[in-house]
Amino acid sequence: MALGLSDEELAERVGRIVGMHSDLEGPLLPILHAVEQEFGCVPEIAIREIADRLNLSRAEVHGVRTFYHDFRGEPAGRHTLKVCRAEACQSVGAADLADGIRAALGIDWHETTPDGKVTLEPVYCLGLCSCAPAVLLDDAPYGRLDLDAVRDLVAEAS
Repeated sequence: MALGLSDEELAERVGRIVGMHSDLEGPLLPILHAVEQEFGCVPEIAIREIADRLNLSRAEVHGVRTFYHDFRGEPAGRHTLKVCRAEACQSVGAADLADGIRAALGIDWHETTPDGKVTLEPVYCLGLCSCAPAVLLDDAPYGRLDLDAVRDLVAEAS
């Protein structure tokens, strides 16, 4: 049972999504986006269903899903914390900040805290170079941060 649905229910819902997009030219990406929006991730069952319905191999669908970092195999936490890893942020201590965040949360990149509160993602430029180091918590940007400020942001969001 994935995402609180039986495999059959999930496959049926994915099948409907595929049906709504299959007449498009190059429907795979729109289908993956729609599945991600519907379920918060693209689970393995969805990959099988999409592949079968589009007459693609599972490897092809899996390859596209894993190539694009915005598609997840598992649902994200209630909050997503993206830490800028670009050069401007790195030049003012983002590597140490990132190490501190990973240690404080007890997770690594692309993981979710055991309580399901926060998923941690690296991002390569938030466009806040003059406010480095920067993070994006859910959809809100923050700059000129240290570890205590990030801890406070996460605590306030929870």
